[in-house]
Amino acid sequence: MKRIILGMALIVGGLSGAAMAAEGEIPQRTRVMTTYGDERCPQSTDPDEIVVCAHEPETERFRVPKRFRGQRPDDAPAAQAWGARVESMDQITRFTRPNSCSAVGSSGQTGCTALMLQQWFADRRAMKSEEEAWRAGSE
Repeated sequence: MKRIILGMALIVGGLSGAAMAAEGEIPQRTRVMTTYGDERCPQSTDPDEIVVCAHEPETERFRVPKRFRGQRPDDAPAAQAWGARVESMDQITRFTRPNSCSAVGSSGQTGCTALMLQQWFADRRAMKSEEEAWRAGSE
């Protein structure tokens, strides 16, 4: 079997070498194609063109090429939960939205006021809970 394949390779190589020697110059254009199923490799109509075909089974026609299969980047959408993607986008765009308390976003002054009020209410709640805890402890 190896002898047959080797013999065919030598014959094909010899024929193509003879054809190139007869013409005296190397073809200027090379086309590389992949054929599927029963498709035949198209023949070159231009003498300055070489057509090289790789043959794949019909089942591979609409699939991702083998060299790219199984490679999934860490930041691929399927590798991260929907809620986590929304949260990360929220954190990224938070500074440019209205009422963001930033010189970059629109309405920054109202955002700073809102942030100050939220902090003030949180401090008041903390003070009240500490006061209630102190009263409960002294009784």
